[in-house]
Amino acid sequence: MTQSYTDRPAALHVLGALALELKGDAAVARAALAQAQVGELGALVARDLATFSAEAAALELVTVGAHYDPVEMLRPGWPLHRELDQLAARAPGDARSRVIAFGAHQDQLPGSLAPSPDYAGGPLRLMPFVLGGDADTVARVGAELESDLLERGMAGAGTALAAQAAFGLQVEHARYLTVHDLAAMMAMQYDHAGLAPLWPLLETALLQPDAEEWLDNPPEPLLRYAGGEARIALFSPHAWQARYAAEAPCDTDQARERLHRRHQHFEARQRQFAAVLHAHAVPVTFVHCDHAGDCRDLLR
Repeated sequence: MTQSYTDRPAALHVLGALALELKGDAAVARAALAQAQVGELGALVARDLATFSAEAAALELVTVGAHYDPVEMLRPGWPLHRELDQLAARAPGDARSRVIAFGAHQDQLPGSLAPSPDYAGGPLRLMPFVLGGDADTVARVGAELESDLLERGMAGAGTALAAQAAFGLQVEHARYLTVHDLAAMMAMQYDHAGLAPLWPLLETALLQPDAEEWLDNPPEPLLRYAGGEARIALFSPHAWQARYAAEAPCDTDQARERLHRRHQHFEARQRQFAAVLHAHAVPVTFVHCDHAGDCRDLLR
């Protein structure tokens, strides 16, 4: 995708990643590379991208010698890419046709680029990149990459082997994705994991952060995304039963036990949704609701 940043209004940027699909449970030796190691890998990424769009060679490529979980990349405002862009803006020299690759110094990556250990160990790791420069060129390159990468975006064999050796991991597949491609892949994964009802809120937070989106579809929790945060209705037991289980009998011990289990399942679902939103850096607020009919109004 192409993205503009308010602090650099004259420039557009293509946001993407080198995606490394790892083999099984093989160990990962390093989450980040030293500065001396990352330049070669950045140059290989730049060479690969120019094979998908020749004009990419005329743009500045900014990347980092580190790999991240998808939830660290798919966050409102694209903070990883934004950090790369802001760090590159301070680098001296002509931005055209150059590669800036940030690495670790004394085990510390610059700015806020350190991968979170909370999300280490996943099967898909991502090395982000930003392409920037002349707005018209960026727009054309962005359109080409959006059109082609998902179908034919395999990384070169040399790039895959270099990433494997540098990070000390086992690569099954290496390919390039725009952030839109990554969002589409995540939507499918969440669908398979039973989280499809939550995706429209996450998609809104990522792509239209100033918009509003509701999840109002029993038996799912009641959520509203607006103003950069998600608000989740925290029902009292009476309000929950009125909204979700008004028809359920509770005149025997067995019936009451079944109702209790349904309520526990609902609360676990709320916690699951909140955890996913938190992983994507979407702030979550629980709003107490004592009367089912008032809950939507309380979330506004």
